[in-house]
Amino acid sequence: MSKNELKPWKVRGWVIPTANGGEFVAHMENVLDVYKRPYNPDNPVMCMDESPKQLIEMRSSIPAKPGQEEWIDYEYIRHGVVNIFMAGEPLKGKRMVEVTHTKTKIDWAHFIRRISDEMFPKADKTTLVMANFKTHTPGALYEAFEPEEAKRVWDRFNFVFTPKHGSWLNMAEIEFHVFLTLTVYFRKRMIFSVFCFCLDTTPNFYYPV
Repeated sequence: MSKNELKPWKVRGWVIPTANGGEFVAHMENVLDVYKRPYNPDNPVMCMDESPKQLIEMRSSIPAKPGQEEWIDYEYIRHGVVNIFMAGEPLKGKRMVEVTHTKTKIDWAHFIRRISDEMFPKADKTTLVMANFKTHTPGALYEAFEPEEAKRVWDRFNFVFTPKHGSWLNMAEIEFHVFLTLTVYFRKRMIFSVFCFCLDTTPNFYYPV
């Protein structure tokens, strides 16, 4: 087959520039400048992302043996969906993971308050890199907490948003991709087992007792 012939079965993933390229570059440069900062315990840099995940119960499989891979039936039972929050500190290798029933502004507000009060209670201000989701807004804090508490939490952060169509600049999303590809499905699992999976696969996992 000639190299110039169409090959419709071949597809290459690529970041296709948007029409408003200047906004993309400006936000990208801002994120990259944050990543170049030296470590500062008074102003730590965190990357945060979240991902919904189905809870799937697979049928019994036939184990792999010499000369034969594992056989897995395509049928499954759904047990709902959970949301996984992850916040990672790239320069220290420390992360926080939390599993919630829902993916709302209120869930996000409570999660970042945990980052502030439990991971960095002595920091002056935490720089938080994240995707520009509609749930990631300071207004979410005021919906979740009393005004005084919302302002207190907001003042402890400097929010840095990745550009639209550029969430791959978020180191937490990169880690999430590696983290979630360690398994295809959470088999026979409810929320507790998803939480245990997070714990087992993140050696520097942070969760207070």
